[in-house]
Amino acid sequence: MAVMKKIDGGVCAATGFTAGGIRCGIRPNQTKKDLALIFSEVPCQAAGVFTKNRVKADPVQLDQENLRDGIAQAVIANSGIANACAPHGRQAAVRMGQIAAERLGIPAENVMVCSTGIIGQDLDTDVIASQIGTLVLRRDGALEAEEAIMTTDTRPKMTAYSFTAGGKTCRIGGICKGAGMIHPNMGTMLCFITTDCAVSSAMIRKALQEDVRVTFNRVSVDGDTSTNDTCLVLANGLAGNAVITEEDADYAAFRDALRQVMQDLAVMVAADGEGATRLLTVHVQGAKDEETAEKLASAVCQSTLTKAAMFGADANWGRVLCACGYSGAEFDPQKADIAFRSAAGEIAVCAHGQGLAFDEDLARKILSQDAVVIEIRLPDGGGDVCCWGCDLTYDYVKINGEYRS
Repeated sequence: MAVMKKIDGGVCAATGFTAGGIRCGIRPNQTKKDLALIFSEVPCQAAGVFTKNRVKADPVQLDQENLRDGIAQAVIANSGIANACAPHGRQAAVRMGQIAAERLGIPAENVMVCSTGIIGQDLDTDVIASQIGTLVLRRDGALEAEEAIMTTDTRPKMTAYSFTAGGKTCRIGGICKGAGMIHPNMGTMLCFITTDCAVSSAMIRKALQEDVRVTFNRVSVDGDTSTNDTCLVLANGLAGNAVITEEDADYAAFRDALRQVMQDLAVMVAADGEGATRLLTVHVQGAKDEETAEKLASAVCQSTLTKAAMFGADANWGRVLCACGYSGAEFDPQKADIAFRSAAGEIAVCAHGQGLAFDEDLARKILSQDAVVIEIRLPDGGGDVCCWGCDLTYDYVKINGEYRS
């Protein structure tokens, strides 16, 4: 793996990108920012992955059409209204792209349009048109853009890295929103990643599909997959490296940097699950292969009973083993060991499929930390996978019971 260095800047870390965010009043009863814009000074090679839900928001369908040529230069995104299943959804999505294109002086087909929020309501594009002129694009505008796409998120999600390709220093960074309706099949969120690395849209698409499988597709908060899931990667090539067009060492460096950005954001999404009090990492090691390990880890991550036990700091390891048992993965329960780990230490609770005597007070202390790891150890092979999620709290129900109010 090429050497990577953590840097600041999010989607503005890469050369040639600016961003910003404002409140334009898409939901009049809200006071938060609700419109984001990301712009590259030159056209980009681009690719995206989208929701696998059969019900797709109009912005998703429009972006899929606009990306057929692999070119994009800007992203406009709103929060508050999802523009999904809306009476005039297509018109609103198209107009939103046109508004951004006019503001930036670029073709509308090079604008990616994204929305997040309430499903089924019309999006008022008049307020976007009237306010977009006040949105200032800046080299340090990534946080404003991030704040503008947040809905029930409680904290910003940004990251960036530098890496080397073709002897040139390249930068890649992203912002992401997501807290509820988070489940594999891409992960439910909006995610925008920018890079100044020169790489073809075909290679971006390949790397993105490889990396999403082991990052966003291994996150689950609540088992719901949205209508608006979108992850976009824009590469403007201003780092000056030779264009990556094949699977060589430079491609590997780009893919690994992209994966690190996506993994950072995936973990942030899991940690900020609606109502969550702690991040859960389910780590399966020693499974017979990666697929088996992923099935086991994913089942535990999605287990409502396990998530509830983690909220209560209850070392109810039987729920973990039970979830493994219905995962569909082939393994011998009598060879499974389970432990809980956090900053407060590690405690073994199950060996060879049977319970161990353990210190309940220590276990509660370990499970009361902000981040908890559930370790599942098998002796079958090299399958080693992490999946990420969060606990299930009273606040999750409260947030979603009042979402439209």
